[in-house]
Amino acid sequence: MANYPSLQGRTALVTGAGRGIGRAIALALAEQGVRVGIHFNRSEAGAREVAAAVRVSGGQAELFRADLADVGEVQRLFALVEARFGALDILVNNAAVFTRTPALQLSTEEWHRVLNVNLSAVFLCCQAAARLMLDRSGGGVIVNIASGGGLHPRPGYEPSAAYAAAKAGVIMLTRRLALEWAPRIRVNAVAPGIIDSKPGPMRSEVRAEFGRLIPMGRVGTPEEVAAAVVFLVSDEARYITGQTLVVDGGLFPH
Repeated sequence: MANYPSLQGRTALVTGAGRGIGRAIALALAEQGVRVGIHFNRSEAGAREVAAAVRVSGGQAELFRADLADVGEVQRLFALVEARFGALDILVNNAAVFTRTPALQLSTEEWHRVLNVNLSAVFLCCQAAARLMLDRSGGGVIVNIASGGGLHPRPGYEPSAAYAAAKAGVIMLTRRLALEWAPRIRVNAVAPGIIDSKPGPMRSEVRAEFGRLIPMGRVGTPEEVAAAVVFLVSDEARYITGQTLVVDGGLFPH
């Protein structure tokens, strides 16, 4: 990964950092000299492993537990971040739940759960982070993890209607907040395609099936998504805001 000296000494909070893409983002930021807040809800063991890996490599990491579907816990999370860090330079909204339930079988409860975690919590975290960032002269940077599934429907990649709607909402939310908070806070999104981000490796037959769909001929890695995030939060991207960077190997042409 490229080296971004501008990130040295900054502070970041990465939600859902206990595994997968969030884990890769936290480790990549720490590698750039960023002090990283590792948020988790249920993936405590994974979050502790990420924090240990950061510390072994000489970086700084703090653990934060919160259920982002709960407004009160979001407020408590950012109060703790402020107390421990004193400031917040970077927020990466990565925490999400993925479902494939077909629309006719999608319950009201599942619809609301997916929208709460994947969209409402993103807004609440952006709002809380912005209040911290606007209180200081340096402003800040926010990156929201969206999805190619929130840009275009694609046969062969079929998340639930709730997931697709929430991620589409994240993309529009990103654009709106970028307009409202410029120039003090830059807000961008990264939209991954099919990424091998599960706790265990993707089965070879599934990998081959997806590879046939993707123009680049393979699924992506969490580290490739993390590289896009690190670029967007760096000063090298200082004139970029309100954009969605698609990391999908050409799966969702637009």
